[in-house]
Parts: sequence; structure tokens; C-alpha cells
Amino acid sequence: MPTLSSPTLHPKVAAAPTAAPTQSNQTIRKPYPNFKVIVLNDDFNTFEHVVHCLVKYIPDTSSDRAWELAHQIHNEGQAVVWVGPQEQAELYHMQLGCEGLTMAPLEAA
Repeated sequence: MPTLSSPTLHPKVAAAPTAAPTQSNQTIRKPYPNFKVIVLNDDFNTFEHVVHCLVKYIPDTSSDRAWELAHQIHNEGQAVVWVGPQEQAELYHMQLGCEGLTMAPLEAA
């Protein structure tokens, strides 16, 4: 029976050189996801209050646009009032919620 040192069981074979794995120096940039700020319809906030809050807290929201959103909230049950980066979305969500508006949880756009 052959032993472990037997040349027939462990022949010495020269190892073929292997190429080093190539590494790419490219950085893949993915944009941060946007988040939706959604106001829900309720039975206690007035149109005027909703409009006031949207104009006050959501950047670049005109009174006319706020009225359109308030009607959408009332007629459709909800409206996306702002879409953008998560930190800003969290801020606007908190501010509107503190004013008593009924808010849906933030969701990725």
C-alpha cells in the first residue's frame, strides 16, 4: 500500500501562474431615493388650515397650489404634497403632523 509520501499519490506539478483579479476604480453613484410626503383626508381639519400649513411649510407652494392640493386631499382621500430627499421629507412630515394634519407614513418615491 502506498504511503502519503509516495510520488504516485502526490506528484509535484508546477502551478500555472494565475492572473490577479482585476479591480475597477470606477465608483457607481446611485442617487439617494426620494420620499413622498402625503397628507390624508380627515374630518376635523378645515380647507383653510390645510392651505395655511402647506403654504407655510412646503417650499414654493403657492396659495393656489395649496388649494388644489386641499381639494385633492378632500376628494381623493390623499395628496402627495412634496417629493424629495429623506431628511427634508421627514422635516415637512413632522411639521405638518405637528400642525394637526393627518399624515401617511413616508414612502419611497
